[in-house]
Amino acid sequence: MVKRIVTSAFFLTASFLFTGVALAQAPAAANPNGTSDLDKSDKAKSGQDVNLRGAPVPPIATPLDKIPVDKIKLPAGFKAEVWSHGHPGARTMVQGAKGTIFMGSRVIGRVYAITEKDGKREVKTMLTGLTQPNGLAFKDGSLYVFAINKVLRFDNIEDKLDNPGTPVDLSAAYNLPPEIHHNWKYVDFGPDGKMYVQVGANCNICELNPGIYAQIRRYNPDGTGMEIVARGIRNTVGFDWHPQTKELWFTDNGRDWAGNDGPQDELNRLPKGQEGANFGFPYCHANGIPDPDIKKPNACAGVILPAALTGPHSAGLGIKFYTGSMFPKAYQGVAFIARHGSWNREKRFGYDVVVARVNGGKATIEPFMTGLLDTGKNEFLGRPSYVFQMKDGSLLVSDENMGATYRISYSAKYRVSYSAK
Repeated sequence: MVKRIVTSAFFLTASFLFTGVALAQAPAAANPNGTSDLDKSDKAKSGQDVNLRGAPVPPIATPLDKIPVDKIKLPAGFKAEVWSHGHPGARTMVQGAKGTIFMGSRVIGRVYAITEKDGKREVKTMLTGLTQPNGLAFKDGSLYVFAINKVLRFDNIEDKLDNPGTPVDLSAAYNLPPEIHHNWKYVDFGPDGKMYVQVGANCNICELNPGIYAQIRRYNPDGTGMEIVARGIRNTVGFDWHPQTKELWFTDNGRDWAGNDGPQDELNRLPKGQEGANFGFPYCHANGIPDPDIKKPNACAGVILPAALTGPHSAGLGIKFYTGSMFPKAYQGVAFIARHGSWNREKRFGYDVVVARVNGGKATIEPFMTGLLDTGKNEFLGRPSYVFQMKDGSLLVSDENMGATYRISYSAKYRVSYSAK
């Protein structure tokens, strides 16, 4: 059996759900199943079951004994254990200078903080009432929280976890669009010290203003100096920089209602010196597939095609290049990608973590953490959402559906005492 680590947040009470600092809620979210008034897709033409729907995120934590860590399969020498739980809907993870893990969420509207003392971890609901505060970044003692078009900076946050106080409001400076559709954020500071910010498409498939939507931007930390560094990106909620080349790599979720088998989702690379490049949306998808509903001549001309395809409707989210020393040398420099799993596909796909092995400007995708999808029953047991490398070289994987994180570690002795089931 895999060892299970119990956190002090095991018993989640109703009062816990509403603790923390409450912040004003923005307008209600758009339909989560890929439709909007702008959408030009034809469900009937897709050949798919038009009744497909996304799975709701559980609003309360899964009890520890129901978290399916014992179902997780890994390569020989790797081990999975529950690192934390009691944080429903948690996705993004960043770490403060003093070791606090901050976790963003989407539909549940919370930001969590996880602290550790004497080997025990405590989960705090630090902020509530935000609209999809998925985007988190940490720099110089400050936590940046991006909630659609709201940008808040909490200074000296690790000294004020129980009472974060009034944040610095940078919303006007960043001037992000208010539409909720595909607009939950992923943000991070790049090697250049700039803040990189995703702005998704405000539809499933439609023509849009390329100066506002479907792009990655970068700013000075105070919100000045905005530049668009990549365009034609439907919905990236994960990016990272290659540790050697410093080039930006990002996942991108492809369109829905164009068939069960595609167009496939993407792993993309922004080559050096090509800032502002076009990655195709809405006219061109995957390895050069013109869109069936939004058409133009030479739809894929001038488009940077993916470094790799990541599967049909797989919903790749978090991506991190591995730079630690715990894992074997074969994993140095690879990218780990959390595939959240399909909703717009009759036969479910994803619900795992894969490895992208980079070779120049291309990559190959290999399985790494599996077992959370029961293909026979067409049911999922968990939904990996983000990955985060710890200082000791282990890997955290957040599971939005379980409200938990798994710690993946490696030791040569595990090759004898622990094997994937």
